[in-house]
Amino acid sequence: MSASLPGNRDLPASQYDLSTYWGRVRHAANLSDPSTLFTSSAGLEKAKSMITDYKQGRTAEMTPELWTAKKTIDSTLHPDTGEPVLLPFRMSAFVFSNLVVTAGMLTPGLGTAGTAGWQVANQSLNVAINASNANKATPLSTGKIVQSYFMAVGASCGVALGLKAVVPRLRVSPAARTVLGRLVPFAAVATAGALNVFLMRGEEIRNGIPVYPSESVAARAKREAANEPLKPLGKSQKAGTLAVGETAISRVLNATPIMVLPPLILVRLQQTAWLQQRPRMVMPVNLGLIFATSIFALPLALAAFPQKQAVKATSLEKEFWDQAGEDGLVEFNRGI
Repeated sequence: MSASLPGNRDLPASQYDLSTYWGRVRHAANLSDPSTLFTSSAGLEKAKSMITDYKQGRTAEMTPELWTAKKTIDSTLHPDTGEPVLLPFRMSAFVFSNLVVTAGMLTPGLGTAGTAGWQVANQSLNVAINASNANKATPLSTGKIVQSYFMAVGASCGVALGLKAVVPRLRVSPAARTVLGRLVPFAAVATAGALNVFLMRGEEIRNGIPVYPSESVAARAKREAANEPLKPLGKSQKAGTLAVGETAISRVLNATPIMVLPPLILVRLQQTAWLQQRPRMVMPVNLGLIFATSIFALPLALAAFPQKQAVKATSLEKEFWDQAGEDGLVEFNRGI
């Protein structure tokens, strides 16, 4: 992201009001815009140069071109390392990366091997996305990543296969049993998705993440005029717990419409004469439903909590109570 580029002058956080939910939705839609995936190396370097010029004071104010450059940078570079996130694991590629595995998990009539196989594929993708976008100030060892991966796979397969065995035995109507069977992947994905975030980002809870004093506009201008960087106050375990917890919730919020609406709609469509006469259309219709739902669900879920979180210093460890910035607040990067 732009925060990783040289210069002590901060860019505006967004074109939109991030204190409101709909402002964050519009901002998240920018971050997840697939068009940024087509940015060339030369285009990325040009965007970095434009942002650096602004941060070092060579450009006076934000322009439409600068906002476009910021969008490119924020959707491509990691905020801590300044290096491009591997393309399939960027938020702008999230819908496409998840489309195949989600369609696989939601395929009607999957057997035991298919259910387990698609759950493994989904958790493999989740681990890669979580590791690529995690707060790099608290790195995770390869051993921890491997351990987290196998625990998440075990959880998702356990829930999916367990519910798959239980649902047929329930004393409910055949229609209700069909609906519950189609919702088994959601239960597995929601459970393992939340667990995956806690496992992959557990170091942030154990060791804490950097927190910074909240600045007023005047204080920020004074610091930038003196060409001084914003220094962290230290690392907070409570901030880390909050960041990871909110990220886990946002993952569940993202999975809910994607894993619930398409299978329920497909159940209804399969009862129509049109689809019954065209069984080969089941897969294309399923893919279309998942894609359409994902496009809208991702920014709505990402916007549930601010990425740059501001909290009362008194809600964190006592060492931060007398170091708060404006209005007694401190800030930290929640991650995605």
